[in-house]
Amino acid sequence: MSESGHSQPGMYGQGRRRRRRRGERDIGPPGQNLSGPSRDREYQPRERRDGSEDPPGPLIQKTPIILAKPPGERAKPSQNAPVSGAPVLDKPIMLMKARDDGGKPGTPPDTAAQSSGPGPSKMEREGQRPTQPVYQIQNRGMGASASGNAVDPMVGQSKLLHPEKMKHSIKLVDDQMNWCDSAMEYLRDQTDMLVVGVIGLQGTGKSTIMSLLSANTPEEDQRSYVFRAQSQEIKERGGNQSSGIDFFITQERVIFLDTQPILSPFILDHVINNDRKLPPEYNLPHTYVEMQSLQIAAFLFTVCHVVIVVQDWFTDINLYRFLQTAEMLKPSTPSASHDSSGSSGSDDGAEYYPHIVFLQNKSRREDFCPRNFKNMHMVVDKLMAHSHLKYKGTLSMLDCNIFPGMVQEYLDAEVNMFLLPVQENDGEDNLNKAGTGTYPLFSLLPGYRGHPTFSTMVSKLRSQILAMPRCQLSHTILTEKNWFHYAARIWDGVKKSSALSEYSRLLC
Repeated sequence: MSESGHSQPGMYGQGRRRRRRRGERDIGPPGQNLSGPSRDREYQPRERRDGSEDPPGPLIQKTPIILAKPPGERAKPSQNAPVSGAPVLDKPIMLMKARDDGGKPGTPPDTAAQSSGPGPSKMEREGQRPTQPVYQIQNRGMGASASGNAVDPMVGQSKLLHPEKMKHSIKLVDDQMNWCDSAMEYLRDQTDMLVVGVIGLQGTGKSTIMSLLSANTPEEDQRSYVFRAQSQEIKERGGNQSSGIDFFITQERVIFLDTQPILSPFILDHVINNDRKLPPEYNLPHTYVEMQSLQIAAFLFTVCHVVIVVQDWFTDINLYRFLQTAEMLKPSTPSASHDSSGSSGSDDGAEYYPHIVFLQNKSRREDFCPRNFKNMHMVVDKLMAHSHLKYKGTLSMLDCNIFPGMVQEYLDAEVNMFLLPVQENDGEDNLNKAGTGTYPLFSLLPGYRGHPTFSTMVSKLRSQILAMPRCQLSHTILTEKNWFHYAARIWDGVKKSSALSEYSRLLC
């Protein structure tokens, strides 16, 4: 006390009590406040103006400090300074941190509580701040809180890289009907994609057509095609080149699925002669081969936007029976309740069916006759009248100017049918020229084909396929990676389908 009997300021005030408690208490773990039972709160590191924080450690009470930058640094704001709504002041700012606050000035208490606690510092969690802007590609359906998280510069730059270009197809399902995961590295988190599958009998040209639609041209050597076509040796042995399901994705994010031939006699002969052990649910080899074909067809009907049915002659009635059987055994579309995210764009209970394109490969000149062309459409329309597959209304040869002067009203019911002629070679094209008995001028002209060239027809078919509608495969919007996981689940369900097992027992 002073001579007048009054207590001096600071002797028994707040500063005095703070110095006495500091000497008496034990230093606890970082982030623990031992200032008293009424001051029980967690320690939060204080962030400075330059973006750094106080190092984690024992809590040491300090007196308020006036922070001021040199005039040279005050002229230009730091890049690492936190962005806030308050304007930047040139005068020194006194930072007074109240002991009752739970966080930084201007920070809500709940935010401060979330960021407090022991652990690595903020700079260690986020890494070095990037000096250049990094664009973050966020997934659809992310909350607003996810946008405030820090972005790793390397992760952000990797998402902006151009997708890796595939040079050849890879296996999605191997010859043992097992699922393969090698295609996952080529997929991205984006939803603008088109999935095209193909089925057909043996030797109809499925792999060649898929290569021409995806990445190759008719002028290239067939040995460089992304989907390997039948070699001459395999043709002489009556074998098939493709086995299982092959996968290829283009730079335009179009996924092509090439499959082994359905109802293949070569696969049946291989099963019989090599004494391959059949699964217990299949008693006969031909039942096993047919069920394999139905599994592949039902799988494509569930995970593809477009399914191309390839034939090399018109027509096999058993092929249409096979398509309707696969449609009957197709897995049902998962409802919105099975997915974590909400549904959009589809009604609950709506079953998904793909677009079907009937491709007549190796067509003759007579097939391009308008009368025969009309009869082919009428036959397919009658055979598929009771099907739910979208087999008409999305592809038209009349829109390609292949039949000049033919109007839409000429066809009573135009189905999704396209004709491809036989692929000609340079030597065969010379043979088609006019004979020696004609005038010299006409002998230099090519012979009458009755249709455009093979390259022209392939180009028109590619334009029609890529322009087809891309409906939702499920009740939720799928990215490429989501589609891969969805397809894996569908394939596993198809192999264990009770409907297929019941159908196999009926065949036996």
